[in-house]
Order: sequence, then structure tokens, then C-alpha cells
Amino acid sequence: MVVIRLSRVGSKNRPKYQIRVSDSRRSPRGAFIEHLGYFDPTRDKKVVMDQEKYINWIKKGAQASQRVKSLFKSLSQ
Repeated sequence: MVVIRLSRVGSKNRPKYQIRVSDSRRSPRGAFIEHLGYFDPTRDKKVVMDQEKYINWIKKGAQASQRVKSLFKSLSQ
């Protein structure tokens, strides 16, 4: 199954997250299919996401994690 989830990057005590499309059997830090954007909780919870690509992946049957769904909702408002 294809999933859209967050992958943690950044250094210790400075988290940043990439929004990635990947196979559910792979590690979140491992190989991925496509990069959709990023989330930086330390800078006023800044979210940058390609919304068209996100919608296309959802239409193709990808499952988004709960956190990614809430980030997408915050962008669309």
C-alpha cells in the first residue's frame, strides 16, 4: 500500500519533517516515491506542500497519515 507520511529530518532538538509518498513496508527514513513538501514546527509551524500532487496521490488510492491530513486541512483553510 502507498502511504503519505512525515519523515523526520534535522538535528537534535531541531526537528523538521518532510512529507513523502512511500511504500508502507519501507522505513519512513528509507526510499520514497515522491517528495510533496515539508513541515517545520519550530518556525511558527510552517507547512509547504504541493497540494495538487497530494490530491492526485489520494485519488490514486494512497492513504495519508492522520498528521498529514490535519496539515493539509490547515493549508486549505
